Amino acid sequence: MNMFTRRQFLAENAMGVGSVALAWLLQQEQAKANPKAVGLIQPHNDLRPRDPHFTPRANAMISLFQHGGPAHMDLTDPKPELTRQNGVDYTGDIQFSFVNEASKKLFGSPWKFAPRGECGTELSELLPHTSEVVDDICLIRSMHTGANGHEVSIRYFHGGIPGVVGRPTLGSWLVYALGSETQNLPAYMVLSDPGGLPVDGVSNWSNGFMPALFQGTVLRPKEPRILNLDAPAHLRGTFQQQNLELLHSLNQRYLDEHPRESELEARIASYELAARMQTAAAEALDISQETEATQKLYGLDDPKCREYGTRCLIARRLVERGVRFVQLFHGGQPWDNHSNISTGLPSICKKTDQPAAALVKDLKQRGLLDTTIVHWGGEIGRLPVTQDHGSPEKAGRDHNGQGFSIWLAGGGIKGGMAYGKTDEVGHRAVENVVTPNDFQATLMHQFGLDYEQVVFPSNGQQQIITNKRPAHVVNDILA
Repeated sequence: MNMFTRRQFLAENAMGVGSVALAWLLQQEQAKANPKAVGLIQPHNDLRPRDPHFTPRANAMISLFQHGGPAHMDLTDPKPELTRQNGVDYTGDIQFSFVNEASKKLFGSPWKFAPRGECGTELSELLPHTSEVVDDICLIRSMHTGANGHEVSIRYFHGGIPGVVGRPTLGSWLVYALGSETQNLPAYMVLSDPGGLPVDGVSNWSNGFMPALFQGTVLRPKEPRILNLDAPAHLRGTFQQQNLELLHSLNQRYLDEHPRESELEARIASYELAARMQTAAAEALDISQETEATQKLYGLDDPKCREYGTRCLIARRLVERGVRFVQLFHGGQPWDNHSNISTGLPSICKKTDQPAAALVKDLKQRGLLDTTIVHWGGEIGRLPVTQDHGSPEKAGRDHNGQGFSIWLAGGGIKGGMAYGKTDEVGHRAVENVVTPNDFQATLMHQFGLDYEQVVFPSNGQQQIITNKRPAHVVNDILA
């Protein structure tokens, strides 16, 4: 009688386990960290739930990352003086990314601003749906990376150091520190765009020097979002369950023969997760269970925002089921409006505005906003001068990392407030400046973590924030 090896058995009897689960298996295979205990977080190589340092306000986060740099003076940061000086040469120092197309002529926003909500925060007419949730969001108008480039600032936001490749992202740090609230789904999930990878590619959800277990798990951008999730018809039911039970017994026997093998335990756990995902992932991704009213809330009846709205709705369903960190990305960098901003900016706003606002509304009405942070923002903003392309309708704006806006909602963040300021034309942050490191420290604080005590040993004691300038928790924006 021929006997299968364990590896042959698994290869012949995958029973429809999806690619996401198999990716987790490969991640577990690569996980080799065995560090000494450092700080208040014990280094580990598993996703078991762990206690934070202190009582958290948030237990999940959804990041709606807007690659390319939304033009804050056209969306979130009204500048009457910029409008008044439209066409006048800017007298201050300015750094251009595209010198050959540079102009120092100030470019007043073509769009109107008005006070919104009970708080009276002014927002652009391009954001009618965000205006409906302005009382629930904290608008930070004083973000500052100090660099105008995309990749350098993206890596600053995600990995903690400007421009440095190979760092774990914020999602990896949170999952490393706190583990997972669900054992049926990955703790860190990425919802990608049908248009392809965002700028800087897979680095946006990298595990860096951590074990691959802490990397973001990417869902396909269209149906089926997980390939081969369902078992073939002839393997379902009792037969599949019997095979899984046999697999479990083989794994357990092998583990008994090799006690205290942490990597083996992790591999076995990943197989078991894969089996559980066959039911849990299919249910979580099935938006047909949502009411017509909910689907309409996210704009699924509108072709212009249906795709992004679907991903925002899936994100809510994932955190509802215990996923700790979810990221939504765009293909390329659609906010990078170097030219034709008069048509490009309204187009990307139309895609994202309603779904982003719907996410805040939906989480709130379900009682989830109290413990879920929603983040909206890009890596940089835009300059107050025009990037000259000849005729005014072809004009755009160049990069600007000196001052720009993002917003946060939920998870103990104050709603209905605008924090910080840029100068009178929106070029530089001048009051209550917030860096990506401050952003990271504040978010980790809301998860009950002291960022200085979340340590991973790799070429020394690694932390998410290792810049010379110390980060601080932005207490003014906390409820």
